[in-house]
Amino acid sequence: MKPIRGTLIKRRISKSFWQLVVILGGLFLSGNFVQAREITALSKAGIRIIVEKALERFNTPGMAVGIVQNGEVSHIEGYGVRDSMSLEKVNAETLFSIASTTKAFTAAALAILVDEGKLDWDDQVIKYLPNFRMADPWVTNEFTVRDLLTHRSGLGQGAGDLMLWPEPSGFSRQEIVHNLRYLNSTSSFRSEYAYDNLLYIVAGEVVAAISGMPWEVFVQTRILDPLNMACYSGGIPSDALKNVATPHGFFEGKIAAIPRNAITGHVKASAAAGGLVCNVSGMAKWMITQLQGGVGPNGEKIFSLEQRDEMWRSQTILDVSASERENDNTHFKTYALAWRKTDVLGYEVISHTGTLSGMQAYLTLVPELNLGLIILNNGSNYGARSSVTQAIIKSYMGAETGDWVESYYQRQLLMTASKKDNACALLQGSGKISHPLGSYTGNYKDPWFGDVTISQTSEGLRFTSVKSVQLQGNLEPFEEDTFVVRWDNRTLEADAYVSFGMGDEGPQTMVMQAVSEETDSSFDFQDLRFEREE
Repeated sequence: MKPIRGTLIKRRISKSFWQLVVILGGLFLSGNFVQAREITALSKAGIRIIVEKALERFNTPGMAVGIVQNGEVSHIEGYGVRDSMSLEKVNAETLFSIASTTKAFTAAALAILVDEGKLDWDDQVIKYLPNFRMADPWVTNEFTVRDLLTHRSGLGQGAGDLMLWPEPSGFSRQEIVHNLRYLNSTSSFRSEYAYDNLLYIVAGEVVAAISGMPWEVFVQTRILDPLNMACYSGGIPSDALKNVATPHGFFEGKIAAIPRNAITGHVKASAAAGGLVCNVSGMAKWMITQLQGGVGPNGEKIFSLEQRDEMWRSQTILDVSASERENDNTHFKTYALAWRKTDVLGYEVISHTGTLSGMQAYLTLVPELNLGLIILNNGSNYGARSSVTQAIIKSYMGAETGDWVESYYQRQLLMTASKKDNACALLQGSGKISHPLGSYTGNYKDPWFGDVTISQTSEGLRFTSVKSVQLQGNLEPFEEDTFVVRWDNRTLEADAYVSFGMGDEGPQTMVMQAVSEETDSSFDFQDLRFEREE
């Protein structure tokens, strides 16, 4: 029996071997493994069909899509309009705010300084910014440059973001760095993931302290200009401002512009966390630079392969959702240095999103396929960028693409229905308050947010922030000593409860809480603790 079994095994090996030879031969006839996979990639017409459906389904005026593979641009095109009123078309050069995909440029700026021997990722922040302080002195002393980029500081999600948004912010970068000391932790240092923006401002200031130039100048002269990206980290030439996307949202059943987030060319305090402005042509060069280990398509070396790999190295563990396990066969998800990292259908995927009211971005890299995809759009619904990203990336992976636009659309319909069913869970106030309106007036001060004035007008009480000029609105009586502030700018979608703490001589304190659980985490009203000033 043994000889027979051996013969059968040999025959099976022989058959499998020749089957493999035939398969490999077909692949090599196509050029190489990566190119063979391109057979399944969506055609130009197929991408257009998906994008146009996404724009319609998710109330988004325009989008630009860029794809790179094997060091070259394979697809780059604009769709829809950059402004819903003028109907001017989006093209490959249209500038968008890329929001948090900016963070990778801040990490790259630090990587350049590491390459030059001027910085180590594990240096203490106070070595370069002696006035840097967290609430806990021990954390202050232990806080490293690496910690600035990994969302594990112990602060709550979006802590202090009211110093950055809504634009225009009245806070300087120096004030933002200083005010970190007043933000309380919600978990222990390095124990939990909580997305943060303020510490990227600190990272930008580290770049400035070491290089002797502002973050935006360093990024422009050391990254953007050498790569010929025609993108902007600070001021924007007037000619470039002729081709910019207008941010939009969907309000009361119609698409409308969000002027506060318009691209104006002004330098923003938030720049290092999310202020870069770019187009898909420029972002294509950036993706090639990342995939080529720091060397641009023009041969310009921006940072080393060693530092590229360090920026892609996992640092903070993230949760894997049930849908990610089901749809992508995902086993892990982490945050690196300004990048998210996961596995999708057996491929390592490096990515990051950017979200600003009216502007969204999604950058995805698949190193094993030498593939990069950038999506930029001027709407507020994440379904547009996510569905197009899924459709394109999955096609390159050889997976069944399905109708991702419809999938996201139906998912959002279910979520909307669920919210309506739970609407009764919202607090219902009597509309009656405990004290005369005049007793609540006065000046209130929070250690990091600054001054707020509560004044009385013919229409009732009014809330006015001194620093954050967008946060102005009328106070609507809710119950006892609590009001609801209805912001004048309805595009904020962030109405909040305002509750006064009473003392023997009237209100002494004031706290806030977002009315809706759907309010963007950057409106971190819950972190405010106002004291009434005499």
